[in-house]
Amino acid sequence: MVVISPATEKPVATVPDATRSELRYALAAADKAFASWSETDFAFRRECLFKFAEAVRRNEDEIAEALTREQGKPLAQARGEIAKAMAAVEKFTAIEIEPQIIRDTAEDRIELHYRPLGVVAGITPWNFPVILAAQKIAQALYTGNTMVLKPSPYTPVATLLLGKASIGAIPPGVLNIVSGGNALGAWLTSAPEVRKISFTGSGRTGQAVLKSAAANFARVTLELGGNDAAIVLPDADIDKAVPKIFAAAFNNAGQICMAIKRLYVHADIYHAVVARMAAMADAIQLGDGMDPESDMGPVQNRPQYQKLLGILDHTRRWTEGRIVAGGHVLERPGYFLRPTIVADIAEGSRLVDEEPFGPILPIIRFDDVDDAIRRANASDFGLSGSVWTADTERGAELANRLDVGTAWVNRHGGADAERPFGGAKTSGIGREHGLLGLHSYMEPLSLHVGK
Repeated sequence: MVVISPATEKPVATVPDATRSELRYALAAADKAFASWSETDFAFRRECLFKFAEAVRRNEDEIAEALTREQGKPLAQARGEIAKAMAAVEKFTAIEIEPQIIRDTAEDRIELHYRPLGVVAGITPWNFPVILAAQKIAQALYTGNTMVLKPSPYTPVATLLLGKASIGAIPPGVLNIVSGGNALGAWLTSAPEVRKISFTGSGRTGQAVLKSAAANFARVTLELGGNDAAIVLPDADIDKAVPKIFAAAFNNAGQICMAIKRLYVHADIYHAVVARMAAMADAIQLGDGMDPESDMGPVQNRPQYQKLLGILDHTRRWTEGRIVAGGHVLERPGYFLRPTIVADIAEGSRLVDEEPFGPILPIIRFDDVDDAIRRANASDFGLSGSVWTADTERGAELANRLDVGTAWVNRHGGADAERPFGGAKTSGIGREHGLLGLHSYMEPLSLHVGK
């Protein structure tokens, strides 16, 4: 299977395209290893995962370069992703998982215990291949499960290098990484050995995963798309807020599930915010991620690039939106789209109603904050959202009205290992991270003891 660079449109690697029989081998290895791995204690699993993190850090140069070449992001950002990924691995293993005492009286005692499930299937997308793989690996293995992990066919190389780094740190059969196309994912999620599926990706594929899981009653956690809204109130300090908002919208070329994708700005400060956002977009150095001068890399793959160009075309043809920055591609090989700001646009357009998942941001005017919240909540998506204001208490009250899985005040983005993360509505099912997320990788057992 050939891997294409989004910066050059040329092959950068060839990786295995696993057959169904090869997948069966990986599943059998994971199933066999579960018997012994599930009997180990948390301290031993923590030690193995720490060794894994150390091995990844020793190989950071190789993994970061592979990540940049296949995904497109600047090399410094690839290194940052690896660092955050390994920090997350260590943070997950610091969370204590203990039985819960529900009741303890003279008559009886009720305890809630958590046991490993079995083989976990992990499927990761192409926007953050390393950190999303590492998070799934850490949560599954720390809770006593074994794993078969499938990376996106667009970005498999860095994830396969994680597997290479795990050799000697994690016992054989506990972690298995298989690369391949869409058929491989369907085979994996429908395999009878799989007791849980952790999927990050599109809503359409998430629906297919649910159908596959139903056949074997596999547990499912789905982290799907988002069309996150940020609401900027008139009292917000725009000197502080705008750089943070810009970063939350355009980091990783806007290819983040929880990126700001709809920016609602109060009319009193609308023109000032638009002007500052446009200036920041114009200042971005767009280029090959291997070039140290690049601030932003290309869109990761051709289908996504074509989708974004279609949204731009629709914006020009069918809306009153004004493109105040960007709006054009680089005349060179690669999927390079300038960071784009669109003002004076509203709901009813593809740009506002869909999830662009790229470097295009609509800025929408509002006069009444209750109306802004209503409009933000009108989306079928519900991953996350934010409110920006000088009054943090009021901001918290307003953020709590957003129909989302995570709400912020004066910040946006980031998935902490300690904080449960997931979406409302069509943005997902279940939670990962934190104690709640770790429990989702385990089977609860109620133990009722009479005295």
